[in-house]
Amino acid sequence: MPARRPRLAPARAHDELVESFARLREELDLPADFPADVLAEAEDAARAVATDPAAAGLDDLRDLEFLTIDPEGSTDLDQALHLERTPTGAVLHYAIADLPAFVTPDGAVDAEARLRGQTLYTADGRIPLHPVVISEDAASLLPERDRSAFVWRFVLDDGARPVEATLRRAIIRSRTQWSYDGAQAAVDAGTAPPSLDALAWFGPLRLAREAERGGASLNVPETRIVADDGGYRLERDAPLAIEDWNAQVSLLTGMAAADIMLRGGVGILRTMPAAETVDVAAFRAQTVALGIPWPAEVSYGDYLRGLERDSPAALAILDAASGLFRGAGYVTFDGALPADPLQAAIGAPYAHATAPLRRLVDRWALVICEALANGRDVPAWARESLAALPKIMARSDGVANRLDAATLDRVEAALLSGHEGRVFEAVVLGLRGDGARVQLTDPPVTAKVPGLDAGAGATVRLRLKTVDIASGTVLLEPTA
Repeated sequence: MPARRPRLAPARAHDELVESFARLREELDLPADFPADVLAEAEDAARAVATDPAAAGLDDLRDLEFLTIDPEGSTDLDQALHLERTPTGAVLHYAIADLPAFVTPDGAVDAEARLRGQTLYTADGRIPLHPVVISEDAASLLPERDRSAFVWRFVLDDGARPVEATLRRAIIRSRTQWSYDGAQAAVDAGTAPPSLDALAWFGPLRLAREAERGGASLNVPETRIVADDGGYRLERDAPLAIEDWNAQVSLLTGMAAADIMLRGGVGILRTMPAAETVDVAAFRAQTVALGIPWPAEVSYGDYLRGLERDSPAALAILDAASGLFRGAGYVTFDGALPADPLQAAIGAPYAHATAPLRRLVDRWALVICEALANGRDVPAWARESLAALPKIMARSDGVANRLDAATLDRVEAALLSGHEGRVFEAVVLGLRGDGARVQLTDPPVTAKVPGLDAGAGATVRLRLKTVDIASGTVLLEPTA
């Protein structure tokens, strides 16, 4: 008889989980409702920003059939794309929500956004960076709505390399809001519109360009919390191909933004140092121990891309790889360029410039790039406040990371609540101090098991000893 699949008990466990989410918000001092002056200013901006090209004094690109691709149910749509094949390659238009049009520098919305830093996501909702009248309505690139946007235009050669890049503000009109599942299904069925069909050409070629740069997209299977009939479940799946292709559009744009700012001598980059030699050597030794050695003549990225990701050994390797590159942060410059502008995992200088509705720093990158690309002075407000951004974003990233980890811990505990004494099968991901980090086969819960003496990649059987939803603690022990 197959083992019973753990499901969230709807009464006790669910109530405890809801209470734990509320306490977590208090512990992390997460923002609550927006102050009245912020909401009032946002309402005024939503009414004031013109979307008629003549009234706004912007180019009219509404004839281009833009589309968006986002998780199901998204309403804060930062990006829309139009990709058209040509005899020599393609032309890509990538529209980014014109959030700067709605935010008065040093105004109430601006001040509140600097306190928040980014949109925070919880299992039971989200805490937006900007009032929803802006982020989920007036500035969001929703379908069949005229919207102001920063529009990148890339002329691509037959290898999807940019041979020309421009940036301007314009009025656009997205035609369709696609979910990742729906877009992938349309591509697979051969019913995709031209832009989605061309994305299937663009994505693999950009991944090849990434390999040439020495970049590495891990594409590690991600554990997601999914609402399920009043409760929650966990899903752990590798990204769809179209998610990787769509991500390559943002990566291309972020690299173009970094190039503009470096050539202009002012801006903010997302950087990450190269992995330390000793860490690379240790990782290479671990791949040998796990039976999937990393050949010296194969690049790091190519090696990871070639892994069969469902095997226990591959799961352990990917877990180790996710920690190989560390130290991501932001660096600003105005005059002297950064000593090391590289984002090592991407293999090129890079900037966050494609998610202004959800991430504070992107607003600065957009206005700086648009000014430099069109031969104008960078706005004084952006230049004067640039140096404050790394500290703001570091604090915000820290809160977001703690929130994500603590939320997942509590959902995992709730799913296992009531199954104390049950034996689970798990894969050892790696040693952690006096024990080992493991991932259960079903549900895909990750935990540390004290005293577990087993090598990475091993399959083990563990008994669930205790669960505490309030703290998100799960205690497993090796079976005899």
